[in-house]
Amino acid sequence: MPRTVAIGSPDFDGIISNQCFYIDKTNFIRDWWENKDSVTLITRPRRFGKTLTMIS
Repeated sequence: MPRTVAIGSPDFDGIISNQCFYIDKTNFIRDWWENKDSVTLITRPRRFGKTLTMIS
């Protein structure tokens, strides 16, 4: 079965069980925070933890 990108899927278990691609951007966010860039666009599927990342 070919792997696809799960665009807009808020369910991590569904992404894994359907063998879709998952890209972990944790290191990207840490590098962005440490570099203190003035403008950065970070996109994620709806309801996928953006608020939690901003608060922590």
